[in-house]
Amino acid sequence: MLNLFKAFVSNSQNKIIMKKITVALLGFLSIVSLANAQKKKTSGAIQFENTVDPAAMASASGIQLTDQMKARMPSSSKTNFELLFTATNASYMPVEDTEDSNGAGGGGGGMGRMMMRFGGAGGNREYYYTFADKSLTEVFDLNDTTYYMPGKLTLSTSGPISSFRMGGGNSKDSTKAQPAQAPKIDVVKTDSTKQILGFTCHQAIVRSTRAIKILDMDKNVVEETKIWYTNDLGFDFSPNPNMWTEGIVLAIEGRGNSTIAKSIEYRNVSAKDVTAPKKAKLITPEEYKTKMESMMKRFRQNRPGGGGPGRGFGIN
Repeated sequence: MLNLFKAFVSNSQNKIIMKKITVALLGFLSIVSLANAQKKKTSGAIQFENTVDPAAMASASGIQLTDQMKARMPSSSKTNFELLFTATNASYMPVEDTEDSNGAGGGGGGMGRMMMRFGGAGGNREYYYTFADKSLTEVFDLNDTTYYMPGKLTLSTSGPISSFRMGGGNSKDSTKAQPAQAPKIDVVKTDSTKQILGFTCHQAIVRSTRAIKILDMDKNVVEETKIWYTNDLGFDFSPNPNMWTEGIVLAIEGRGNSTIAKSIEYRNVSAKDVTAPKKAKLITPEEYKTKMESMMKRFRQNRPGGGGPGRGFGIN
């Protein structure tokens, strides 16, 4: 009888010990599972959609268009971009050809694509971000050469669109594009919020005021761009690296040009996908500016009525 009692007590103790071990194991697995879930959220992909209205963009920058020029432009042009991110780096690039209202990828879409390429954000460019120092590397093709240009996330003082004016030093020559003075930039952080992809985004309004000269007439152009950002993702990014104030920008709304995040997926991203290609030639912002001014000069000279034979130039 005593032996039977001892066996019962021993069996009960074993069950208690096993139960404690099971509870501890389940608790450990729960912690590991939670850690893995949190870890997965440090990498993934966000899809963005950029919509461009070339005529509205031109009007916002003070450029006067003829009815014929407007008729040749698409009413809108959409391009999809993908942001791949890890805990330390990210890459941002287009994922398919531009679609425009005059037919997918064809005809009148050229102006919209040209404006994006000259504007510096989007187009066929690729951007590689390093979160630690907010640096980025811009990779693009120019005259059959692949370049990379270092930079940083910033709020540009050159305005939402490259600042050029028609007419300048020579009042009798209205065909020469001349750099305009840097506009006055004001940033106003409002109390407005809205949900994008389940994140609470805060609004910052960037107001650009600049003086331009069109056909020898002085004019002040005021343009507002709304930036929607969140700090909930834990890193800094903007689909336009020249339109950034803080956090990750999930939407940029300007006159004739808007970009908004459409979806997010947490998944593994390889380091290779967020690392800039090594086979590219270094170009500084100053060298790039000189090249672009030279190309614009050739373009003006070679266009019909510009003083030279019609000959195109390419930006890939």
